[in-house]
This record gives sequence, C-alpha cells and structure tokens, in this order.
Amino acid sequence: MLRSLKEMFGYKIKAQDGDLGKVYDFFFDDQRWRIRYLIAETGNWLNRRKVLISTTAMGTPNWNEWTFPVLLNLEQIRNSPDVDADMPVSRQQELAMNAYYGWPAYWTTELLSVARAAAPQNGEVVPAGDPHLRSTREVIDYHVRAVDGELGHVDDFIADDEDWRIPYLVIEITDWLPGKKVLIPADCIERVTWGSQDIAVNLDRDVIAGSPETGPSIWVTRIFE
Repeated sequence: MLRSLKEMFGYKIKAQDGDLGKVYDFFFDDQRWRIRYLIAETGNWLNRRKVLISTTAMGTPNWNEWTFPVLLNLEQIRNSPDVDADMPVSRQQELAMNAYYGWPAYWTTELLSVARAAAPQNGEVVPAGDPHLRSTREVIDYHVRAVDGELGHVDDFIADDEDWRIPYLVIEITDWLPGKKVLIPADCIERVTWGSQDIAVNLDRDVIAGSPETGPSIWVTRIFE
C-alpha cells in the first residue's frame, strides 16, 4: 500500500522484545528512489541516540496503532555501531552496520559505483559519504524547479510499504495555486541538489499545476493513481 512517509514520523518502534523508541526519519536513495534505512530515535532526553535500521529488518507498520515493528531485539540495537543521523552516512559506517547485523550490502548487489556517484556536477559541493543517500526530513521543503521555472516545494514522500520504493513525491504548489498539493512521479525527477536545496523536474509548470489534487489522506489509492 502507498503511504505518506511524513505521517510515520513519531510512530512507536517495536523491537521483538519491547519498545525501542520512535521513527525519526528515513534515508532514501535518490537514484533508485527506494528507502534504505529507517532512523530510529531511542532512549530518553538524557541519553538520546539515533540508529539506522535497514529495510531488511523493517516490518509492516500497524497503521491503526501508529506502531512500526522491526525484526531486531533491544540488545542488538543497544550494541549497534554509532551513527550521526544528522550527517551523511559514510560507506565505512554502512559496512560496519552490515557486518554487525549481517545485512546484505545493497551497493554490491545493485552494482552501485560510489566513485561515479560521488563526482560533483556543475560545481556542486558534495557532502561526505554517499551523495545519493538522502534524508527525507532534509529534502522536505526543498524548492521544486520545473522545466520553465520554480513551482513550489516538496511536502512529503509516498512510499510502498511492501518494497519501500518511492513512486511519488508530494509537491505543494506555492507560486501559482497556493495550498494545492499534487503528486510528481519520482521517475520525472532529474536531480536533487544539496547546495541550492532544490529538485529539478522534467515537466512543465502547467502540467504539474493541472494534475489531480491529492487530499489529506495518508495513503494513495490505485483509483487516484
């Protein structure tokens, strides 16, 4: 089922043997448009900590109870490698986590070339780590630039809770029709730029502005698609 990622922020995370914390964010791959990690915020205000959980260990959220199960126990998570979720995740950190949990390395099975991906384009300053591993919290509010000019900003992401791909972004049109929210297929996005905090879309503004308006529902039905 297609669901809003922003609506999942704050969901209670349930490990196999108890409550773990809450959903803080998601990291996604902006080339393949898939969720790579859930960012869990654990502990209390004295020892708050953020950990990454691979989609390999993510269960199906319980939408009625606002909970998100993970296929890990509390001890595993307590002893997991530290990651600063507010900074780009380095490949070394991913290797450490994969070795600890026994997760498969997606960049080898999908033939991901880190060297090629890290090459800056048009003078862009690329952050350390994998430049295509992005935070949904970071990208929400990025400007959206159509072929013929700026249109609005990113409001949300729509993900499939079966395979965690991201087929759509929710765009709020602020320049022409303030408050109208529409879906843009991820396939139409040409690039995400850190430096200028914008997303380039290969569509005209008229096409985007004229598309069906999405409502406040936290899921997207097949009929709407």
